[in-house]
Amino acid sequence: MAKNTALPDTRATRSVRRAIIGAGLAAVLAAPMQSAVAADKFIVMASTTSTEQSGLFKQLLPQFTSQTGIQVRVVAQGTGQALATARKGDADILFVHNKVAEEKFVAEGYGLERREVMYNDFVIVGPKSDPAGIGGGKAVMAALQKISTKKGLFVSRGDRSGTHAAELRFWKAAGVDPKGGKGSWYEESGSGMGPTLNIASAKNAYTLTDRATWLNFSNRGDLKILVEGDPKLFNQYGVIVVNPKKHPHVKVDLAQAFSDWVVSPKGQAAIAAYKIGGQQLFFPNAKKR
Repeated sequence: MAKNTALPDTRATRSVRRAIIGAGLAAVLAAPMQSAVAADKFIVMASTTSTEQSGLFKQLLPQFTSQTGIQVRVVAQGTGQALATARKGDADILFVHNKVAEEKFVAEGYGLERREVMYNDFVIVGPKSDPAGIGGGKAVMAALQKISTKKGLFVSRGDRSGTHAAELRFWKAAGVDPKGGKGSWYEESGSGMGPTLNIASAKNAYTLTDRATWLNFSNRGDLKILVEGDPKLFNQYGVIVVNPKKHPHVKVDLAQAFSDWVVSPKGQAAIAAYKIGGQQLFFPNAKKR
């Protein structure tokens, strides 16, 4: 016969039972609270499309989350749209590539310190037949002048992204107004780098792209790199935490944790390690303090 292991019903044992039940209830109540805290440990990052479409974030962000417990929810947009998102307070941090616009964002009080993170470069890709005859050149302005003169079909992102802003600077420096060719040889996709490359591939057209997205792009068709190596094609990326004085709800501490990590030796090493086909896509260049 099994022994009865129940506690005798005394004042002391009733106190013990209440303590056990209270502890159990507290544990039950605490579990969802802990889950809620864990679920709330995330930041929203407004980022240029190239950092996502190049595949970099698939390498970078899991490492950051593993080391800090902070999740990162990416809103991939053109840099202009990303800056607008942050201005409205709909992001905690920016990861973009238009230095002039970034510095203006900070100067207007919307962002804290702008920190340089990494760089790569832009290239002009186009059809192997190269009707404008730009292949093998390094001078981006000379290439655009030839495309304009020969009326070679060119697809622009047209989306206020960092790449689009760079393209417009290059056209201006080349003394060409591409809008004059709109509807004939100049088209705007109004979309990210991947979709723009798809359109250029389908139409055998020229376009300006960041090298990282190009290397990760599989639907190349008849396109290849035709112009590269001009120092003017340098492409710098920066990170900015949104200023809580403008938007008090911003998760400034968590966002700052990402900013600190991505410029740290661990973050910089993670960037350098990302390669496709043995080629490094981004080159870390955070300034040492």
